[in-house]
Amino acid sequence: MLFLIAFVGAAIIALVLWKAMNSGAVELPQPPRRGPVTGPGRAPRVSGPDDDPEFLRQLDEKVRRRDEPPGA
Repeated sequence: MLFLIAFVGAAIIALVLWKAMNSGAVELPQPPRRGPVTGPGRAPRVSGPDDDPEFLRQLDEKVRRRDEPPGA
């Protein structure tokens, strides 16, 4: 029984010390949250080359030229 009381007392002392050590910590202010950007000020969407119709057209022409027999 004495062991249980000592354990609970040690846990309470550890908790109080933990709170005392962390109370002096400076909390940094959080940056303001920004909502989703909409409207004309919106940044252009970055897309890969496989989404560009001009790139796909040029790629298709290269493939056709490679498949054509020489002199045709």
